[in-house]
Amino acid sequence: MINIINITKSFNGLNAVNNLSFEWKDYSIVSLIGPNGAGKTTLFNIISGFISCFSGKIIFNGKNILNLTPDKIVHEGISRTHQDLRLLTQLTVMENVLLNQLNHIGENPIISCLRTKKFKNNQKEHIEKSLSILETIELIDKANDLSETLSYGQQKLLSIGCCIASDPILLLLDEPLSGLNYKMIDKVLSLLSDISSKKKIFIIEHNIEAIEHISEIFLVMNAGSITAEGPPDIIRKKDILEIFLG
Repeated sequence: MINIINITKSFNGLNAVNNLSFEWKDYSIVSLIGPNGAGKTTLFNIISGFISCFSGKIIFNGKNILNLTPDKIVHEGISRTHQDLRLLTQLTVMENVLLNQLNHIGENPIISCLRTKKFKNNQKEHIEKSLSILETIELIDKANDLSETLSYGQQKLLSIGCCIASDPILLLLDEPLSGLNYKMIDKVLSLLSDISSKKKIFIIEHNIEAIEHISEIFLVMNAGSITAEGPPDIIRKKDILEIFLG
């Protein structure tokens, strides 16, 4: 599905990502682990088009998507969350999900003004889809609440809901468990496990003990490179992590 080939990205002469390659095989959930500063988020930023990179290739569904803009990346089938969530806090929970859906014909001002039957049907489809997503992330009772009124854990759930609203093939989730209590961690893990039956998920996460329960493979990243790759039960052994993380 995705093949990362010899990606290198430097900042002020230092390689944040150093000749990194990885081929996504028959996985549903892959977790990228490693210390702060290893280059994990930089890699996500390159894949999702937020940072340009002129060394290497990223082949997604047979197409080189390297250096496409973020909006084009979304249309290719990759969506992501950010550590800072980036929700529109003055809009409702429902509105946040609606805005992340693609193919709103109401974006055409003429069609929007005429409010044709096609426009109304399209609007109805988007609302129904948003309600379904809110059911999935267990926020249907918060649909009309401003997103700023949600708890931090609920905002994390909403960010994932916004991520899946564009019908992606691949989700990039940047630290989806950070700052959550045990109960909310279990809820997010259950949600991701359910989502993985239909979509591929690439996760950056520091909570190794939690994420190992749903991950098929761990990628260990350090100093811009993948230093180890394998099943969580092998990689998480203390001596293995110490060797590869230094």
